Amino acid sequence: MEKLSPEPVALIKKRRNEALSQLIDSIPYISFLGVGFDRRGDEITATLPFKEELIGNPSLPALHGGSIAAFLEISAIIGLSWAQIWHQIEDPGLGASSSDDAGKFTLPKTIDFSVDYLRSGLPRDSYARAKVNRAGRRYASVHVEAWQDNRDRLFAQGTGHFLMPQPN
Repeated sequence: MEKLSPEPVALIKKRRNEALSQLIDSIPYISFLGVGFDRRGDEITATLPFKEELIGNPSLPALHGGSIAAFLEISAIIGLSWAQIWHQIEDPGLGASSSDDAGKFTLPKTIDFSVDYLRSGLPRDSYARAKVNRAGRRYASVHVEAWQDNRDRLFAQGTGHFLMPQPN
């Protein structure tokens, strides 16, 4: 088996990071909420850092349902978009000659998004990961789960249906 030289590996990593950064920058609400993304290969975990402004019920205190729903939907859109451009990033010969081409990718449009609030979101950092159930040429279905301290103890989950962007 032939070993890859460090240079191509560094270029692939750079191309991946630039493409993800362009996806994130295309949704201004991500920076407003302060959502960050951790990429490990083709898997992305979203992080919503705790801020006092996110509290909806100060007597508990608990995160506002709207901020939880927005966090889940953002995670679903970025996860779906990332799954769609992954192959172009990995093999520029498939259509994207650089990370600039990935930045021209049109985001999917939300058809509907439902959220199940399983327990109160506590005043701490939250994490979410999306799973694309189906992605066709016109339609996609995505499930996203959110947790705080324990990955097995979800505090919210959501399912979204999206209209896929049509090629120009």
